[in-house]
Amino acid sequence: MEIERKWLIAGFPQGLPLLKEASVRQGYISTRPVVRIRESVSAQGSTYILCFKGEGTLAREEIETEISKELFDRLTVFTGKDLVTKDYKVYALPGGEKLEVSLVDAGLPTEFYYAEVEFPTVEAAHAFVPPDFLGEEKTENAAFSMSTYWMQTRLAGK
Repeated sequence: MEIERKWLIAGFPQGLPLLKEASVRQGYISTRPVVRIRESVSAQGSTYILCFKGEGTLAREEIETEISKELFDRLTVFTGKDLVTKDYKVYALPGGEKLEVSLVDAGLPTEFYYAEVEFPTVEAAHAFVPPDFLGEEKTENAAFSMSTYWMQTRLAGK
């Protein structure tokens, strides 16, 4: 189960401890249900993930499994489009949570930043008080998802 809250954000935050950074490419084989592939390249190496996501906003079923680079490359063909890129950074928040911030499709007219915080329970998610620098919360907006962004920017007019 994935339990997370999401916000639009103006940029990468300043003054927080940086825990991780990576370059990410991801694409969608299906958006209903969500079937996503993701490549993440960091100083620790490269990982390739096949992900299935259920319906929901704050909480939803998520199944991830690591796959080989060869399978990732083969599955990329099924997306039929250029993959979404993300400059991805993870920061430590004062309360012990991790803030994941992504710059999506840098340099394109559709680029934007968003932030996520994952939680162990729905109750913990509701109890979290977001820092002031986080922008508009999008958690309960079902249209604010990377699969919707994929459809709008990669599949529109198809």
